[in-house]
Amino acid sequence: MAPKPQKRKRAKHAKTKMPLPVGEEAEPLNMESMGHPEIYPLVLTTKTQEIFNCRVDEDVTEEQPYKLIKKEDIFADFANRAAVSDFYPVKKIVQEYPGDELLLVYDRDFKYGLNFYLIGTEEGKENYLNPPELPEEQEEYKDHIPEETYIYKPPISKPWVSLGSEKEIEEESVKESTKQITYMISRKRSEFGAPIKFSDQNASSVKDAYIECTAYPDKNFTLKQLERDVGMQVVPQIKETSTQTRWTCPKNATTQYYPREFLEEEKEALGQSKTLTEFLNGVCTSVEIALQQNEIMNTFIHDWKCLAAEEGTFGDKTDTHLKEYQSFTDLHSLTEKMITCVSWHPVIYGLIAVSVAVRLSFEERVHFSGKLLLQPSLILFWSFSDPIHPQLMLESPDDIFCFQFCPTDPNIIAGGCINGQIVMWDITAHADRIENIKAGGSRSKKVTLKPMFLLEPESNKEEMYIRHCAVSSIESGHRKVITDIHWLPDTFEINRLGNVFENRSGISCQLVTCSADCTICFWDIRPQKAVTPQPQAEKKKEESIEIPFDIPSTFLHLDLSWKPLSKIRLSKGETTLDHCPTKLSLSEDNLLYKAQEKILAQSKAVKAGEMNPYQNLENALSNILKPIDDFCTKFFVGTEEGEVIYTDWKMERDPETGRFMAKKPVSLYTVHDGAVHTVQRSPFYKDIILTVGGWNVAIWKEGITTGPLLQSCCAPKRYTSGHWSLTRPGVFYIGREDGYIDIWDLLEKTHEPAQSQNICITMIMYIKPWTFSAKQQFIAIADYYGTLHILEIPWTLSHPSTNEVSSISHYFEREVKHLEYVEQRKNIREQERREMELELEKKKVKTFQKSKEQLEAELKMDYESYLELEKNILSNLGLTKVKDSKSYMELI
Repeated sequence: MAPKPQKRKRAKHAKTKMPLPVGEEAEPLNMESMGHPEIYPLVLTTKTQEIFNCRVDEDVTEEQPYKLIKKEDIFADFANRAAVSDFYPVKKIVQEYPGDELLLVYDRDFKYGLNFYLIGTEEGKENYLNPPELPEEQEEYKDHIPEETYIYKPPISKPWVSLGSEKEIEEESVKESTKQITYMISRKRSEFGAPIKFSDQNASSVKDAYIECTAYPDKNFTLKQLERDVGMQVVPQIKETSTQTRWTCPKNATTQYYPREFLEEEKEALGQSKTLTEFLNGVCTSVEIALQQNEIMNTFIHDWKCLAAEEGTFGDKTDTHLKEYQSFTDLHSLTEKMITCVSWHPVIYGLIAVSVAVRLSFEERVHFSGKLLLQPSLILFWSFSDPIHPQLMLESPDDIFCFQFCPTDPNIIAGGCINGQIVMWDITAHADRIENIKAGGSRSKKVTLKPMFLLEPESNKEEMYIRHCAVSSIESGHRKVITDIHWLPDTFEINRLGNVFENRSGISCQLVTCSADCTICFWDIRPQKAVTPQPQAEKKKEESIEIPFDIPSTFLHLDLSWKPLSKIRLSKGETTLDHCPTKLSLSEDNLLYKAQEKILAQSKAVKAGEMNPYQNLENALSNILKPIDDFCTKFFVGTEEGEVIYTDWKMERDPETGRFMAKKPVSLYTVHDGAVHTVQRSPFYKDIILTVGGWNVAIWKEGITTGPLLQSCCAPKRYTSGHWSLTRPGVFYIGREDGYIDIWDLLEKTHEPAQSQNICITMIMYIKPWTFSAKQQFIAIADYYGTLHILEIPWTLSHPSTNEVSSISHYFEREVKHLEYVEQRKNIREQERREMELELEKKKVKTFQKSKEQLEAELKMDYESYLELEKNILSNLGLTKVKDSKSYMELI
């Protein structure tokens, strides 16, 4: 039988004994008073538990609380630790125990007062390990319990009396407030049971290979750090200091001396010296020139202070921060809107256009679609003269996400809607209104330092709403939001297959757009030639339709029937998915930076009375066009997945189907870890492209397929926009989602921004700099809350150094050589790795078989080396002489 637990008071009483005198052995403590004389409680420390492998909750648990310990191990512990051993109180019991193994039991509930107890008899060990079964008589006695002791009474049902408990249950019950979303994940049948291959890859070079889990403070509780593991390097602390000794006790001191004078004899000797005469004659001319220069210019002027002299601008040359100049906010809008695109007017200084859109997600737009139809979607024209009232408001069928002025006529504007349509405006009739200046009607050639182009007081009272001239066809255009739009320059035009021809009309007539529906479309604003003659009945209907008086008829032929000239789909090839473009950059985009003088000349010609070429677009059509053979048709595209694609817009014929289709991308890089917001060419270098997306920035060089020239590390916040400086080739501006703007200066730093400046408290949506004069530049920064900030660029960021263009060009050339070197080293390492693998395979597979002559030659060489060694040993021991050794060799 297992020992029954007794009361704890008795166990404690059994433990208390009188201390023994020194030198006498203590009697072992047992549970005889509790009826278990074979049980001896023990206290086992952690050290003893590790020695005997009876650690609590590891070796002995609640399910198996015992451990068999050999007597030899206990005796060894006595020999090592003597009286320090935890088994020393039961030493006598262990010595007298008849068996070889003792049973140690873990007392989890402290039934006998201590954490372990030892069973000192074989009978007690056997009873604990194999408890005896109950006799059959006792079991039968349990079965024959008299039934009269318990009388069953069935329950009686009673009516329910409500005391309000069901309300508490209803209040405490958990109900789902949100609608559950069901996801179905499917897999192809052919992929079931397919083998899986794992391989190593660089997490930063593959999209979605890692997920960043950023930390955020939890307001519910705070954690107090109690311990920290920090690695430190012990080095002597070095500190460099400098001081200037200050004279605390000044004293007046004088020194009197007499000048040294030549004697008369020395003067006569020097006067007759030929060496002195030749020296004076040689330096006479130089001294006269130096005296003349001292008279012409001030040699004691402080050049450094002159460099920092204040200019007559808003700031001086020492300023490095952007300064707030003006801000524009639409106070008349009832809904919360954000700015999606910003563009300065190409001709009129101080006039800027912005497109606004409602700050709603896709689900919210669908929910409030009825209310949104009642609100106009606008492009606002702001002037520096009136920061409250917009000068013009262009109406659109839906929110505009990108727009651009025509490079040959600034009165023509094209924009892309969120529903995939392209909208055209013609503001020629209102050009005089926005150009009207209070000081006079003609534009002054002298540029003032502050662009205050004031409008007439009468024109500010009325708000001008201008309706669109034409919209593209919904069925034939884009299916989703248009993310970028560009006018093609007036130097060329393309056909349906992407072939390039000379533009004889001299005006920009074609557009290129990209959308979230994975397509890039080319559009032509000129009327297409009709294939079949139009019936007279339809002509009469068209003549009967009256055109509203406030809509110009410039692009009436495009309204609701405008279709793309060519459409390119960015296919991934291996899968059914396609690349989703967000921004693109053509090879001729840098020409638009220098087209301001041409636009101004064309606008003056139109005012002088010449006919506007956009009023008669049919004359712009030419039957015979001269192709341009050496034209570069490749361009850069940024996608939503953070990829930068270099592809071609020319079509090629599919060898299988015979249809014309888009070419495969020339190169594809996954550099950004988020959607690409900016793809822009440098205004100074035609082949340098800036891309901004996710948390980093990259600079590319067209024609270099090994990767970006510059790739920044991850920023603290996500980047949302970017733009090159218009006057400094090594400076560009990057907007962040926390309202800061990073200013990069490659002449100062290439691994991080030169400076960061806070502009607003919300996300920066768009950045657009503009040069007002040679001494003054502005930058427009739009934020998520619909405010347009106009800041002045300081002198240091707007005026380049003497050799900055060549310095930045040399920097890009060095980066190209560095990429070539890295690629060359990769190829060399790869070739070495392959050669090593081939050598290993040869050693494993091929067995080298030697001929009989080779084996005999090797044996002969070994034997000769052995004889030489034997001769040297014998001669060193003095057993043979040199002559004997010679004769010995001759005998051999």
